[in-house]
Formats: sequence, C-alpha cells, structure tokens
Amino acid sequence: MKYIILVGDGMADYPIPQLGNRTPLQVADTTNMDLVAKKGVSGMVKTIPESMPPGSDVANLSLLGYDPDVYYTGRGPLEAGSMGIKLASRDVAYRCNVVAVENGVMVDYSAGHISSSESEELIKLIDDKLSTDEIKFYPGVSYRHLLVHEGGSASLKCTPPHDITGEKYEEYLPTGAGQEAIRELMEKSRSILADHPINRKRIAAGKNPGNMIWPWGQGLAPNMPRFI
Repeated sequence: MKYIILVGDGMADYPIPQLGNRTPLQVADTTNMDLVAKKGVSGMVKTIPESMPPGSDVANLSLLGYDPDVYYTGRGPLEAGSMGIKLASRDVAYRCNVVAVENGVMVDYSAGHISSSESEELIKLIDDKLSTDEIKFYPGVSYRHLLVHEGGSASLKCTPPHDITGEKYEEYLPTGAGQEAIRELMEKSRSILADHPINRKRIAAGKNPGNMIWPWGQGLAPNMPRFI
C-alpha cells in the first residue's frame, strides 16, 4: 500500500487586508483537500513529545513513525542527511543560518530570505576563511546551511534565531562546554561578511544583508532504521 502525507506546515498563514482579512488558505481553491477530508477520517495526533520543543524536524520524525525520544539528536544531522553529507561518529552537525544583525539585534533570521546563489558565495567565503581540519561549512538552500565540527560538543545550549527576532542576541549566544569555539566563529563571520559586495548590493536595494552566521540545532548522527 502507498501513502501520501501532506504536511500543512505554516499553511494557516495570517489574515491579509487585500483578501478581506482572510488568510490565503481561506480563499484558496482546495477542491482536492476537501475531497480527501470528505471521504477520509479526521482526527488529532500529538507529534511533539512533552520534553521536546515544537518544530518540523521533531514532528516529521513522528509522522514517519520514528519516536523522537529515541531517534532525534538535532536538526543539524537531519539536514546533513538531506544534503548527502555523511557524518562520522565524532562529527557534530549544526544547522547554520545566514542571518541579519544590526546594533546587537537579531533583525532577520533568514537575511531577507536571501537567495541560494548569494548565500552560497557567502558560505563558501566563510569556509575558506574559517574552516580547519575539524570545522567545515557546507552551502545549502537560501539561508539554510550546515556547519560540521569534528569532535565538537553536542551538548551546547543553542537558540534558534527565529525565536529571537527583534531581540538583543548576545544573551542567546551558545552556552556550555565548547561554547568558545562556536562563539568565535560567529564573531569572526561578522567581520568577514560585513562589507561583502553581495551585502552592499542588498543594502542598496533595501534588503537585509547576510552579515553573520548563526549555528543551532546541533547533534550527532542518529542511528535510525531504514524507512521502507
């Protein structure tokens, strides 16, 4: 038997004045979704364990039948898998956002949803300037990238940048064993990216620059059975 799983992550959206204060979903033609709802069975399921923060990474594991309490080690390792990056046993993978900061404030966790071509150039420069035998950066899609730290600490407390938009970011910098190495990378990234031609062009166009990296969601590679 084959299954189709449709995940409406973020589908609800917000009311828009131009749509009569309705959401895009409310005005959309959802004929096929309506048919599935009409002929199917509706119910509710809890996809986030009490001990874990709500997020698509945790919830999608649940939807696919993997108990997050058993298999979840962090968002970073899952994204490494999606990018085809094989992690060694001592590798700690971080999701690494390109963000926009100004005057100590987290202005934009996505650097204005920076394009993949722009952010790839920025991350490749970061990798060229900051990578070592133990630390590597890998470009991803838009603002979403990867930092792999061989022998790094998987126990750091890291805050997702989208949780602190508009706030002073200093108090949310990584804390715990190994914090110095990651904080140093973040600070150095600011001087490397501050005056990059891509960012000068974005600022001139009224867009947020990608002027800092923000690692989070770190973890070791999970030991997961194959999904069949």
